[in-house]
Amino acid sequence: MTGAPEAPVEVLRRWEASGGHWRVLARSDRSVVVGLFSCDGGEQMHRLAATSSELDPLLAGRTRSDD
Repeated sequence: MTGAPEAPVEVLRRWEASGGHWRVLARSDRSVVVGLFSCDGGEQMHRLAATSSELDPLLAGRTRSDD
């Protein structure tokens, strides 16, 4: 039996905490797509799609983790 999928905000927080970088790839009024990149910022490892309301509070207007 598997648990519920991890909330997008938790995925992004965990990614940052482990040293990974992220960058907003697309944004609309309703959704955000964030690329999750390796710790050196080079290779995209995953893509996270969520509603704007889920991620906007964490993103706080930033377009990348090093903003």
